[in-house]
Amino acid sequence: MGFALVLGPLVFIHELGHYLAGRLFGVRADVFSIGFGRELLGWTDRRGTRWKLSVLPLGGYVQFAGDVNPAGQPSAEWLSLPPEERAKTLLGRPLWQRAIIVLAGPLINLVAAVLILAGFAMAYGTLVAPPVIGMVAKGSAAEQAGLMPGDRVVSLLGSSVDTFLQIRMTVSQHPGEVLDVVVDRGGHRLDKRITPVTKVETDQFGNSQAIGFLGIAPATIERRPVGPLGALEVGVRQTRDIIAMTVTGIRQIVVGKRDVRELGGPIKIAKYSGEQFVSGWQSFVGFIALISINLGFINLLPIPVLDGGHLALFLAEAIRRKPISQRAQELAFGTGLVLVVALMLFVTFNDAGSLKLFGG
Repeated sequence: MGFALVLGPLVFIHELGHYLAGRLFGVRADVFSIGFGRELLGWTDRRGTRWKLSVLPLGGYVQFAGDVNPAGQPSAEWLSLPPEERAKTLLGRPLWQRAIIVLAGPLINLVAAVLILAGFAMAYGTLVAPPVIGMVAKGSAAEQAGLMPGDRVVSLLGSSVDTFLQIRMTVSQHPGEVLDVVVDRGGHRLDKRITPVTKVETDQFGNSQAIGFLGIAPATIERRPVGPLGALEVGVRQTRDIIAMTVTGIRQIVVGKRDVRELGGPIKIAKYSGEQFVSGWQSFVGFIALISINLGFINLLPIPVLDGGHLALFLAEAIRRKPISQRAQELAFGTGLVLVVALMLFVTFNDAGSLKLFGG
């Protein structure tokens, strides 16, 4: 149930973004589907759009008029249409309008996450902790590196630091890695190199994760109320930070610094959805925001068959001032489809193995 309540609405609003952007520019939608494959139930509205629920609930799609092949190439049937009918098809719209229609899906997922996180900030305020060290644990990596209470962390891994939360987020993602740190001590800048120890955290459901740990605590921390604009700023900032953490995690998996088993697919999402569902509505809604961010981000990757792949081809078309050849587009989308299917199979088997669905 948790899985359906997470993925269903997020897929719906993603496709709704495409649909509404198409409506804005007068493009007719033939099909709006949640899921793939055989139709389970559906209806046709007065505009001729078939709204349906399909048997495989792992995504969805909007099929616009004239969008008859993955590469978006005009067919003989499309070419035979009168100009006023062509204008109602996706291929009949200017390049910038097609780009907005494609971008609208991932964008609405990111906007939804920002609004959820902003809502939490409005309801509960936001934690404020300057990047000043208040406590250094004895024998910790921080003590061994010479950090002291009162030190203000100025930069970490070359990036400026404004809050203590930034320190925690960055350190947690780099267990066992050498970090370059600059601290201010009494007006003097000191360069430090610190290696966080690896600490394994396990939640109430038995899910474990290795994180970096320095052994420091902030000097002050308080919860401050925020207004609508301040809450929106918090939502944008937290969404940006989650995307940055996702990028870092993917890069670490690619270069071998993180276990590939940390990649998750539908099975893990279903598992975590159920766990968050029974943990309370705040945890569950926060999890929805996290998945919405990942759904938007992944769809923006420049991989053909994903929204980002379409945008990349649109960019190439804008630079070349003419469309990419049909052969090149078919090759790109064929390759992209193979990559996406291979990744889906990999993460599914990865989930099954890491969750010990088949024993072991």
